[in-house]
Amino acid sequence: MGAKESYSIRPAGRHILTIGRDLIQDRYAAIVELVKNAYDADSPDVNIVFRASPDRKHYSITIEDHGHGMSVDTVINKWMVPSTDDKLKRRKSPGGRIMQGRKGVGRYAASILGDGLLLETVADSEKTTVYIEWSGFEKAQFLDEVEILIESEKTDLPPGTRLVITGGSEFLTEWDQRQFDKLRFELKKLMSPVSSVMSGDEAKDTFRIHLRSENFFEGREEIIDEDVKPYPIFDLFDYRIAGRIGADGKGILTYSLQKARNTTEEKIPFDFGGPTGCGELFFDIRVYDREKESIESLIGRGLKDESGNYVGRLQARQLLNEYNGIGVYRNGFRIRPLGDADFDWLKLNKQRVQNPSMRIGSNQVIGYVQIQSEEQSGLIEKSARDGLRENSAYKNLKDLTKKVITKLEERRFDYRKRAGLSRRTLKVERELERLFSFEELRRGVRSKLKKGEVDKETADEIIRIISKEEENKNRIAEDIRQTVAVYQGQATLGKIINVILHEGRRPLNYFKNQIPNLKYWFNSFREKRDPATLAKIIPITVGIGKNADVFVKLFSRLDPLAAGKRSRKKSLPLRRAIEEVSEVFSGEIKKTGITFKVDGPGDFRFPCWYQDIYAIFTNLIDNSIYWMNEKQIPKKEITVNIATDGNELQFIDYRDTGPGIEPQLIVNEVIFEPQFSTKPDGTGLGLAIAGEASIRNGLDLRAFDSESGAFFRLQPKQEN
Repeated sequence: MGAKESYSIRPAGRHILTIGRDLIQDRYAAIVELVKNAYDADSPDVNIVFRASPDRKHYSITIEDHGHGMSVDTVINKWMVPSTDDKLKRRKSPGGRIMQGRKGVGRYAASILGDGLLLETVADSEKTTVYIEWSGFEKAQFLDEVEILIESEKTDLPPGTRLVITGGSEFLTEWDQRQFDKLRFELKKLMSPVSSVMSGDEAKDTFRIHLRSENFFEGREEIIDEDVKPYPIFDLFDYRIAGRIGADGKGILTYSLQKARNTTEEKIPFDFGGPTGCGELFFDIRVYDREKESIESLIGRGLKDESGNYVGRLQARQLLNEYNGIGVYRNGFRIRPLGDADFDWLKLNKQRVQNPSMRIGSNQVIGYVQIQSEEQSGLIEKSARDGLRENSAYKNLKDLTKKVITKLEERRFDYRKRAGLSRRTLKVERELERLFSFEELRRGVRSKLKKGEVDKETADEIIRIISKEEENKNRIAEDIRQTVAVYQGQATLGKIINVILHEGRRPLNYFKNQIPNLKYWFNSFREKRDPATLAKIIPITVGIGKNADVFVKLFSRLDPLAAGKRSRKKSLPLRRAIEEVSEVFSGEIKKTGITFKVDGPGDFRFPCWYQDIYAIFTNLIDNSIYWMNEKQIPKKEITVNIATDGNELQFIDYRDTGPGIEPQLIVNEVIFEPQFSTKPDGTGLGLAIAGEASIRNGLDLRAFDSESGAFFRLQPKQEN
């Protein structure tokens, strides 16, 4: 056995470049990291200056702050030591700011910007100067072989820190006007554009970013000198939702509509159904419509460029394209890349593809979520500064943010429908009634004939011709109606495909596992003719028969929805028909502990299409199961009550004990609109199909406000 020896780990010389240059995404991220250091130093501002030499062979970037500076001891033992935990331990700066640069590597981001770094820092009447050439780290085999000269002297200068990054033409060529404008955008998005929702001292704290370039771009003799501020587009939203949600998952959101003549506001109670798992959150999310008229309205409300001129439609679209995104901010600073225009961390575009009328895309929204510290929220920044760690707290943050956005989407959908801004949705039954109704035509023709003094016999003949045409057209309408009904039944079948797969999985697994056993024992019996072997075969065959029966029953229950042709309208035992629909969901109902009950006379028969009764109650039950499970309702119940008066149906009441429906959505009946859905990935077909199926059978399906769950009523249509 060999001798045991201990060794020390010696980082390679280029280790510094790895945690700086190689971990930083781009030049903008590097400057952002250095700006954060100025914030951590309690500086009221930071000045960033770009300069190029007249021959354009050299350039420099100066980043200067007026913070508390660093002593020579701090420079040697903290600033020059990679990955220090000083900011993690302190958490807050001497001035009370929560530290932004917490990983101890941000200062090495300068290596991506140039080949030299000059540090001048003043603290307690002492000036410390450090000069670093990054090439020295490339050449050194080990980190402790790199020598860095540090000078210290007494001074009367005020405290603060000045970084001067220098580089040759190879670094300068990376910057052009387009790149510089991207930096400006990054700096504009760095800090939260609205401070009104910030709490405590953070709302009073100010931090100014000043950007300057002196004859920096080749062929353009100009000086850019500006305070970096967000574009006013943030204030010119069409729709907005904002507010606080506590760590307990409860809060009040405020929905604002600025698109109408008068701005309207609505307070919305919010309940996540339990603790957030990611601390207290503040939301401010603003949405913009992208149609031509909406862009023109945005400009008309005051969208101007930095020179105070109204922007054009193309510029406005470009602003939305580049400035969009929902950022995540901690203590006023954005956590990149969350909020980048090309980083759709909430998958909004995927949802919009599935339901474009209802959902918003990432290029329509500007906003942010303000989160608490890592210790309070569990939301931990990655070391490479590329977002948040994918843990349960981050998952909850995404879920919560999408639920908040859904509240806005519901109200936006309703407004756009009422204002005629959305593409008109075709409701088949209503359109067929309107299209093929000739009564108004008959009245108008008869009136004209009478005024023209046409004799009665001729007038009656003309009316008979119109009535005959009406009969022909109504036969066509009925064919259309029946075809649509078949498609809607098949769409409903598609909605519950998960139920079908779940119901069929058990017998399929039995076949998969037992048929090989059956073959084995059959071959064994054929060879030995042993009665004991036969005893092994019989239970398997019995099981195959039972599981085959499960398939037979499942397919018979689904047959009305899958039928390619409509059966005739029949007088059905209504109670039994509804109970048969519930049997489609028997496995899910049993597994999740739902009680399902139908009350009403068992012998009452109602003339209707069986497929439509299936479509109506399949969609209602599917919604109830989803929402009672989603909200983890402790007592899950679905009740159907059939009320009759002799041979006449009075109404059918359908209730569940789920979270219910928001009163506003009931009043405007938007829940029956195709494409409207409160489910995150919903298509909005369910209740629309149920409504159409009701009309075909002379029924009205309506929702009513209820203190305990959803409440729908089906009742015979009232003749006008």
